[in-house]
Amino acid sequence: MITRRGFVKLVGGGFAGAVMMGGYAFGYEPMVRLDVTRYALTPPGWTPGLKLKIVALADFHACKPWMTADRIAEICARANELQGDIIVLLGDYTSGINFVTGYVEPNIWAKELAALKAPLGVHAIIGNHDWWNDPAAQKSGVGPTFSHRALAEVGIPVYSNRSVRLEKDGKGFWLAGLEDQLALRSSRRWNRQYTIGLADLKDTMAQVDDDAPVILLAHEPDIFPEVPSRVSLTLSGHTHGGQVRILGWSPYLPSRYGDRYIYGHIVEESRHLIVSGGLGCSVAPIRFGSPPEIVVIDLG
Repeated sequence: MITRRGFVKLVGGGFAGAVMMGGYAFGYEPMVRLDVTRYALTPPGWTPGLKLKIVALADFHACKPWMTADRIAEICARANELQGDIIVLLGDYTSGINFVTGYVEPNIWAKELAALKAPLGVHAIIGNHDWWNDPAAQKSGVGPTFSHRALAEVGIPVYSNRSVRLEKDGKGFWLAGLEDQLALRSSRRWNRQYTIGLADLKDTMAQVDDDAPVILLAHEPDIFPEVPSRVSLTLSGHTHGGQVRILGWSPYLPSRYGDRYIYGHIVEESRHLIVSGGLGCSVAPIRFGSPPEIVVIDLG
């Protein structure tokens, strides 16, 4: 039988543990911790001898106090230290939560992202929250959003259903970027019954006019079943790795495929997808078991 003193110790210990866990989940993991996750692969169709290091950043969700300008600057400095050949930004630069003390304006977060440097440049796509947080874009049903404009104004090209051929050491590859798949929200306010995506995979791939390998940037990984084998690697964000992950279980999975594309390196029918766990928070200002990460991919 447990004594009164033992019971008090048990309750007190449980309370202290809960406080510590809450502090970690609301404070340390989302606001301080920063992991570097590395992958190395040579996908089918990759050009022999072409070695390419990609640094990928996803889902900043800039806001105060969870993802401040200083925190973005810290992440960008760490990304530069990794010395990638190319840096890709996978969307969702704006806040995804309402529990904030203030917002980081697009010109501020874009200024911090402008510090990113790589020999083959910094390249971006747009995410659903960049569209959803822009009332003018939601009303008109077309871009550019303020995120498109902010990135362009600091010299970072934004890929909206566009493919561009790049080269390293005389060997070419294509970088293709899709517009967001959930861009226009269903809303009575905008007289829109269904969510409308603006991604055009067919047209984007039609711009590829030689046999050089293709890297596809797509904010949401749910497009992956439609991606042709012609694409060597698809890179996505959006899911935050579940954001809260306990023994492999997440209470919220922002994908119609559940856990299938929630995080990490997925291979299906010799096609490769890497889903970043992202950097910021959405829905709630908490991360647990899914720390913010910079992704590094060594190809070839």
